[in-house]
Amino acid sequence: MDHNASDALQDLHYFGEFGGVNPSISDSSTYTFLSAKTMFDTFEGNTEGCYLYSRHSSPSNLYLGEALAALEGTETANVTASGMGAISAVILQLCSAGDHLVSSRTIYGGTYAFMKNFLKRFGIEVSFVDITRPEAVQAALKPNTRMIYCEAVSNPLLEVANIPALARLADARGIPLVVDNTFSPLSIAPARLGAHIVIHSLTKFINGTSDTVAGAVCGTREFCLALKDVNDGAGMLLGSTLDSLRAASILKNMRTLHLRIQKHSANALYLAQRFEADGLRVVYPGLASHPGHELMQELIVPEYGFGGILTLDAGSLEQANRLMELMQRENLGYLAVSLGFYKTLFSAPGTSTSSEIPEEEQEAMGLSDGLIRFSIGLDHDIQRTYQRMRQCMESLELLPELNSTNG
Repeated sequence: MDHNASDALQDLHYFGEFGGVNPSISDSSTYTFLSAKTMFDTFEGNTEGCYLYSRHSSPSNLYLGEALAALEGTETANVTASGMGAISAVILQLCSAGDHLVSSRTIYGGTYAFMKNFLKRFGIEVSFVDITRPEAVQAALKPNTRMIYCEAVSNPLLEVANIPALARLADARGIPLVVDNTFSPLSIAPARLGAHIVIHSLTKFINGTSDTVAGAVCGTREFCLALKDVNDGAGMLLGSTLDSLRAASILKNMRTLHLRIQKHSANALYLAQRFEADGLRVVYPGLASHPGHELMQELIVPEYGFGGILTLDAGSLEQANRLMELMQRENLGYLAVSLGFYKTLFSAPGTSTSSEIPEEEQEAMGLSDGLIRFSIGLDHDIQRTYQRMRQCMESLELLPELNSTNG
C-alpha cells in the first residue's frame, strides 16, 4: 500500500448495484441461498463473498472494513457496534483464563474498567505500566503474557507510545502489539510502525459527525476471520455487530477524513502555542515542551500534524467547570464527552471519560481534577476563537491564577 493512506481511501472504487456512485446499502438481516450446500459452507467459515445473517457480516460492513484496512495498511478489518465492542472482542479472542497482558496505565476509562474489573471474572491478569518507558513494559512481561496493549496517543494525558520499540518487544516474545489509534488516525499508522492489530472507535474522528457509535479491528485476514468464526470467534459470539445503515454513513464521512484531520491538527497546534505563550499549563504533542514531542515527530505523517486533542489545567475542578460552562454559553464549543466533532468539545476527564480510574491512580498518573480535555473543532478563523477563549479565561480571572502558579 502507498504510504499515503488518504490516496488509498480515495482509490477505493465501489459502484452501487444500480450504478450509484455510492455502494448500495444492504438493508437486510438475513440472506437467501440458491444452494443448501453454500449455506452449510458459510456456517463452516467459508464466508468470503457469501452473506448468511447480518450478525456475521453484510456488504455494507465489508465495504467499510476495506476502507479501514486501506486507512491503516492492514490486510483487512472488521467493524463493530462500538469501540468497546472492538476492544473487548480482541482481548477475549487472544486471552484466556490464566493469561496475562501488559497495558498502558493511561487509557480510555472504559478500557481501563474492562481490564481492571471485568477481566478478573475470567482469571485474566493485567499489569498497568508507563507505556512511554519500554523498559517498564519489558520488566512487566511474564511467561503467560499474551498481549501488549496501548493507545498511540493516550486518553487523556496525550502520552505518545513508542510503537516501533513496543513492536520489537512483542515480536521477540511472539505476541501481538495491539494499538488503539482513535486519537490519531492518518497522523499515525501503527501497522506500518510494527503494530499487529489496530483498534479504532469510529465514533470519533473517523466518522466526525457525532451521530454514530462504532468500532473497528484492523489486522491480518486470519485474525479478522477468527473473530468472526461461528464456533469460537469473540466478535461473532459477543454480538457486537454494526448496523449496515451506520456503516454506509461512516464510509461516506471517511472520504473527507484527510481534510478534517489537517484542520483539526492545525487549529489545535495554534491554540496550544497561544495558550502556552500565555503561561497556561497546556499539553499538546506538537509543542516542544511535550515529553513525547520528538518521538511523535518521528512517528507521524507530517501533513496530518499532531492531532486535534489538547489538555489545559485550570487548577481545580471548580475552575475547570466554570470555564467550560462559560465557553459553552459563548458558543465556543460544547461541554460534552467524545471527540472529532466539527465543534470544539471539552470535558473534565477525571469526572467523566476517566472516572472509572480511582482517584489515587488518577493522581499517580498525573490526571489532575482541574484538567480539561479539548477536542478542537474545524473553526475557520482560529485566531478569533483564541481571542474569545482568552476573554473567557480573563473574565474568570484564570490567567493570573495560572500564571502565578507557574511562577
